[in-house]
Amino acid sequence: MSGLRDSAVGTLTEWSAPAGDEQQEKLRQEYLAHLGAHEDGLWKACADGHITASALVIDPSAGRVLLTLHRKLRMWLQMGGHCEPEDATLEDAALREAREESGIEELTLLPGGPLRLDRHLTPCAWHLDVQYAALAPEGALEQVSDESLELRWYAYEDVAGAADESVVRLTERARSLVGDGRR
Repeated sequence: MSGLRDSAVGTLTEWSAPAGDEQQEKLRQEYLAHLGAHEDGLWKACADGHITASALVIDPSAGRVLLTLHRKLRMWLQMGGHCEPEDATLEDAALREAREESGIEELTLLPGGPLRLDRHLTPCAWHLDVQYAALAPEGALEQVSDESLELRWYAYEDVAGAADESVVRLTERARSLVGDGRR
């Protein structure tokens, strides 16, 4: 399990916040300090909060993202959750969560590492989320998992009407990297 910890520290050390985004840089430093102060900082058992990994599923060819209506939180969110012992990296955790929650096995992570960081309070503890984007193949068919009430594709511009500001910012960041892609 120290492999995942070392990988997470490496990912957060090497990651650069988007230019001029002081809040993202502050979160990066907080995440590293959290891991330095908590040997169990990657695991759900850490009551002071824990690193999580998520991925926004994107269909760039159609200019849309797949969101889940989270069963417990009752909010439209990107796919994601807790790290598991079998995850070697945060990227592995994000991709595993995205595949499990979307039912789309052919997902691949957008290269270049995390897109954003987001710290939010959940019923179990603070989540220090490391956010990625996962590319869905054109025409991918989603399948609802036990963690979701529903899955729904949203055009980029419709995300703000369904999801919170964190998901909107993640969508905007992903869109800036992959473009609209619509024909």
